[in-house]
Amino acid sequence: MNDIRIDGGRLWQSLMDLAKIGATQKGGVCRIALTDRDREGRDLVCSWLRAAGCTISVDSIGNIFAHRSGRKNDLPPVVSGSHIDTQPTGGKFDGNYGVLAALEVVRTMNDRCIETEYPFEVAIWTNEEGTRFTPVMMGSGVFAGAFTLEHALAQKDIEGKSVGDELRRIGYAGDLPAGRPFAAYFEAHIEQGPILEDTQNTIGVVTGALGLRWYDVVVTGQDAHAGPTPMHLRQDSMLAASRIVEEVNRIALAHQPAGRGTVGFMQVKPNSRNVVPGEVRLSVDLRHAYKPELDAMEDQLRKACAQFEARAGVKIEMQCVTDYPPLAFDAGLVASVRKSTEQLGYRHMDIVSGAGHDACYVARVAPTAMIFVPCEAGISHNEIENAKPEHLEAGANVLLSAVLERAVHSN
Repeated sequence: MNDIRIDGGRLWQSLMDLAKIGATQKGGVCRIALTDRDREGRDLVCSWLRAAGCTISVDSIGNIFAHRSGRKNDLPPVVSGSHIDTQPTGGKFDGNYGVLAALEVVRTMNDRCIETEYPFEVAIWTNEEGTRFTPVMMGSGVFAGAFTLEHALAQKDIEGKSVGDELRRIGYAGDLPAGRPFAAYFEAHIEQGPILEDTQNTIGVVTGALGLRWYDVVVTGQDAHAGPTPMHLRQDSMLAASRIVEEVNRIALAHQPAGRGTVGFMQVKPNSRNVVPGEVRLSVDLRHAYKPELDAMEDQLRKACAQFEARAGVKIEMQCVTDYPPLAFDAGLVASVRKSTEQLGYRHMDIVSGAGHDACYVARVAPTAMIFVPCEAGISHNEIENAKPEHLEAGANVLLSAVLERAVHSN
């Protein structure tokens, strides 16, 4: 079936039509989870899926599953999907591409009258972005048992509205239990980074996802007047904090190619131009594809902080607040994606995801793989997010080929 291709123009038009719901003046999309715009997006995509012959079901956290029957419907389904909720100033492709590429797989199988042994399903996961409600990747997290349904439904936004109430309000509080077997799960996605574009590759064969550790760091020194206090007698928390920023960058560069290190938040007290800062609070984000390397990065940072304490006469407290271990996707499905890419003749490379995706939670309970395509300048979570139609088409062709390899014949 290597000669089968999706309709790239139809895929692009579906993406543009969905992007009209919540369209922003700068060309992006604002369709935040469980808002009226999210409901409109869900309704539109479900109408397309029904028109393609799928039956729709919704589970208790609002995840949508569109079922296309196979010859053996007692088998667990092969599934593909992503999310359609966006950031407040999001783009047209993040998440949406994965859902509509899976829809295009259904449409193409219908066009070619392909009957699969396994049933095939398109998944639309609830609240992947985590903009309005935390935790992020909520629907897939509940599905995989990462947190309980009760906990997720009870979460509230800044106006005090709960997930459970808002699911009921928009009509997507389902009665299907959250969680069941999948034969396989594939997710197509824009890379959200610059590597594929930089290396001029069309397809990223995603082998896994970076492990991630977030730390809250508090540097405590002594407020002091900037004029009368000599430099050698200061307990300058900002000086120590600046050294931490530099050290985070140095550590990440020393653990290439997969090391990442970021300080994205800093709060200075008293934040006055003529006062030596007495306290600085900052975040540290460390990532790597391998746990021993991530452990080493943390160890190096803690040792450096101990040295900075002595050097600057301050106290440094470092607390790990989030710890996601590195993830390896299913070797067999990754090989299937790679094989499909090679057979289709696309330039490709193995790549590790630097961001979290619904696939990362689904991988805990089902064989999983991802397919990346380039996005312009690696920009995502931004209204100018962009991807080339031919790249989106190529990724959907790889998805179709990998799905058919898994779904057409039962073991």
